Amino acid sequence: MRILIAEDETIIRLDLRELLERAGFDVVGEARDGEEAVALARSETPDLALLDVKMPRLDGIEAARRILDERPIPIVMVTAYGEEELVTRAVEVGVFGYLVKPFRESDLLPAIATARARHEELVAVREEAGSLAEALAARKAIERAKGLLMEREGLTERDAFTRLRKASQISGRPLKVVAEALIATFLSAESGSAEADPDRG
Repeated sequence: MRILIAEDETIIRLDLRELLERAGFDVVGEARDGEEAVALARSETPDLALLDVKMPRLDGIEAARRILDERPIPIVMVTAYGEEELVTRAVEVGVFGYLVKPFRESDLLPAIATARARHEELVAVREEAGSLAEALAARKAIERAKGLLMEREGLTERDAFTRLRKASQISGRPLKVVAEALIATFLSAESGSAEADPDRG
């Protein structure tokens, strides 16, 4: 798997490179700012990018937006800030993986795995949606439906998504429609059982 790193702090960039190579990944480019990251993503065509949120010339979120506009790939944001607003902005452009500094090797691989799994889902949803904005809106329903399946049926995140996708293929309905129907079913079952047992809730 070919990975691009964008991080303006040299020591952190070298640390990331070492951790990634030790994990068997191929680091195809190292950028010191957001503009360099966009250019390298274009020239090196990585499979995934790790972008620092705060970088000179272009911040990581804007760099992610430009990269995703040209070629959708999974992106992991590296941040020292637990700011809700940054996370919201990143999700709005299509970023779903996070790595919070200071990070350990044990944090890196799950962040990459999460970004890849969520990116696959977005690609599947985007095939049905007219635009990225529609796909991101559909993902909210899909995330909620997945959460309910994981909670009620003890499924992993991947299995929950596979089940939704299979239901969509069998029924011929978009994933968003299937997800919304599932949420409605779970919620009506919940309110039905609460009414049947007035002591609950």
